[in-house]
Amino acid sequence: MKPKKNALMLLAILIALPLMGQKIEPLKVKQIMEKVADWEIENHDDLKYRAQNKRLSRGKHHLLDWTNGALYVGMSKWAAMADSDKYYEWLKGIGEAHDWKLHMRNGDYNRIYHADDHTVGQTYFHLYRKYKEEQMIKPTIKQFDFILYHPSKSKLDWKSPFHQDRWNWCDALFMSPPVWVMVSNITRDRKYIEFMVKEWKATTNHLFDKKESLYYRDGSYFDQLDNGTKIFWGRGNGWVFAGLANVMQELDPNDKDYPYFLKLYKKIAKKLLEIQTPQGHWAMSLLGQKFYPTPETSGSSFFTFGLAWGINNGILDRATYGPAVEKGWNAIVSHVNSDGMLTYVQPIGAAPGEAYPDKTEVYGVGAFLSAGSEIYKLYGGN
Repeated sequence: MKPKKNALMLLAILIALPLMGQKIEPLKVKQIMEKVADWEIENHDDLKYRAQNKRLSRGKHHLLDWTNGALYVGMSKWAAMADSDKYYEWLKGIGEAHDWKLHMRNGDYNRIYHADDHTVGQTYFHLYRKYKEEQMIKPTIKQFDFILYHPSKSKLDWKSPFHQDRWNWCDALFMSPPVWVMVSNITRDRKYIEFMVKEWKATTNHLFDKKESLYYRDGSYFDQLDNGTKIFWGRGNGWVFAGLANVMQELDPNDKDYPYFLKLYKKIAKKLLEIQTPQGHWAMSLLGQKFYPTPETSGSSFFTFGLAWGINNGILDRATYGPAVEKGWNAIVSHVNSDGMLTYVQPIGAAPGEAYPDKTEVYGVGAFLSAGSEIYKLYGGN
């Protein structure tokens, strides 16, 4: 480790220590969420300029890319509890600038099935619920109808042709499945749920390690070890756990398939309780804490969100899981800098790696805002 990086990490840890045991209060949760949301919006390019000049990307991320899509999922949750509609209006402007279409990278119609490109659909449905404008969701429903009637026949094996036309990497379970339930709820047609359940089960049968109650990121990690431990990527499992919560939030508890998701959710939650670090975060390699001591806020935010959601919905016992949620929230809040930037977000990847005290990413902010939305409820906000 380089001396400069070592010093930065030590400084961040020293700053964080006094915050780790702070009492959680609804007003403070809302204040830190607003600060983080405002920092993120202020550090996006000017939306109007982009739309007028056909510059629809933000640096390395297209505005409809999964990275920003994950941000919007959290921003939608924040918008629903904020004191101003400016966050809804910001999200609405993004949808309008793109005619409410799902992402299609470089106009590539071969990606019509790709789960990453469906992520932004979750926000379109959240906005529809507020504004009741049908154009917000029509393109998503049309694309999902095409997929429904022309399902991919690709194998889930990572080396198969067109393998990402199906959900053969665990991140996909956050990106696309909640949208399928949302479509079903609007159309009142259960065929969309049936498709989602079938594909989710196929992914789980392929990637879920029953012994460890965790997901491999994809099939290429089945036979790999990292310092003698199986490789279960922190954020990858965070995608799954948050995706589970978002699916179950949309799915009627009386639906015949709800018990399947409930059982899976409880298995993962129990495992997360066992492997949380003493500092409150979850390691980038979930079974290799000692090899990855650097805090990581995106996966930890997703886990905190999912666990808090479970308590709020009467699924998890607060006495058992509440302390883990409290530690998790205090840990991630301690890595918000004085400007409102969430730090220690692992860069884009597919496996355990590095995170830095002076860098952030949009999807990490989305995860943080998702966590805050449930923490706020858990500690008495309304």
